[in-house]
Amino acid sequence: MLTPASYGFRNEDRSILTIDSIGWQTINSPAYSFAGEERPDTGHVIFQYTLSGQGCIEYEQQSYPLPKGSGFLIKVPGRHRYYFPEGGEPWEVIWLNIRGEEATRLWDLVTAREGPVIRRETDSPVIEGFWRLFRMIAEEKVTDKYLLSAQVYEWMLTLVRTSTDDGKEISETSSTMIEKAKRYMKENYALPVTLETLSGHCGVNKHHLCRLFQKSERTSPLAYLRDRRVEAAVALLRTTELPIHEIGRRCGFESPSYFGKVFRHYMAMTPKEYRMKTLEFPYDAIFYE
Repeated sequence: MLTPASYGFRNEDRSILTIDSIGWQTINSPAYSFAGEERPDTGHVIFQYTLSGQGCIEYEQQSYPLPKGSGFLIKVPGRHRYYFPEGGEPWEVIWLNIRGEEATRLWDLVTAREGPVIRRETDSPVIEGFWRLFRMIAEEKVTDKYLLSAQVYEWMLTLVRTSTDDGKEISETSSTMIEKAKRYMKENYALPVTLETLSGHCGVNKHHLCRLFQKSERTSPLAYLRDRRVEAAVALLRTTELPIHEIGRRCGFESPSYFGKVFRHYMAMTPKEYRMKTLEFPYDAIFYE
């Protein structure tokens, strides 16, 4: 069973992402106050998240409350101060301090979208990912610095992937549903998949599915399906002698003319031209992300 604790690391290897410290604690003293321009430790970024109670952060001359479900992303040194307000309820937090140039770059990317204060549900991928990392360290399941760096990078990519312009993140349940929809389209692109069949497979309303899918993947379900169909068509054009109309049919396009129209939009040439063309850098498959 996990209990509140903190763990520090000393690693001079600047070529990889490294953890400076990770922890879980409850704060109840007004003496808890950290100013980013006065700290002796520099050259790292900090994620701190509120589990219960409330703290505050002053950032670029603005003050933000930090209630349950919110956290901050800052760089040290920097113009900020986070603290426990006098008379407040005990402030329970988790934190992760990371070093490395890539950490700074990704921090800038997320804060450009959301600002210094972010909001995440406790069952969100970012917070669940933190607990997995904390458990691995607490139980000494990872000791190799490169393996630990890979785990930290995976967590940071989750933070970036789930970052949105409005600062909200879908829940773990919704994320699972979206993965189910994506898997269904990858496995059934040859079939006449509609929003009705897809939402029925996922057990949700089609409008709800579209909203969540757009929020998570930055595209619609049908556009995602079309990407997969073109990927499959490219592979068949390069690796088989099947007639072009048959390739279109096998990839879920309702008619040869529609197949040609969509393919030209993606590849700037017809399926026949693509098959006949000698490419400077030929690929057996192309993936649209």
